Amino acid sequence: MSRGIDYGNLMHRAMRGLIQEVLTSVQANGLPGEHHFFITFDTAHPDVEIADWLSDRYPGEMTVVMQHWYDNLDVTDEGFSVSLNFGDAPELLYIPYDAIKTFVDPSVEFGLRFETHEEEDEGEDAPTAAIKPTEPAARPKLGKSSPADKKDADVVSLDSFRK
Repeated sequence: MSRGIDYGNLMHRAMRGLIQEVLTSVQANGLPGEHHFFITFDTAHPDVEIADWLSDRYPGEMTVVMQHWYDNLDVTDEGFSVSLNFGDAPELLYIPYDAIKTFVDPSVEFGLRFETHEEEDEGEDAPTAAIKPTEPAARPKLGKSSPADKKDADVVSLDSFRK
């Protein structure tokens, strides 16, 4: 017998479907106007595929920006792959939707955040959904460096983009 309606999982599925639909449109038509995305994902997710030097540098989570330059965007039902530029070094990444923690389009003050918390009575992770508007962010400055020149990552809170 069912214990109730699992709104958390239903909302997460709907939100991931929205991300898939947006990325499918971008794959077909490119990024319109000033739209761009900050996508934070769990680099330890078993289905994430990124270069070893990126997983070493970002062992827990990583935020990527799809804006001025991206290539090879391929959207599937399970996730997407895209080539992004890391200091003049293009890298192909595969990110399953289940690994996404936040999806933000600051150009229109739109953001999705996927959260989990421990259920005391079940002992399992149960998702909760949060849809929070964001404030447009300044365009990130992209420096030139090679993987050998990489330094520790600076942590930036997405809260700084909110009103």
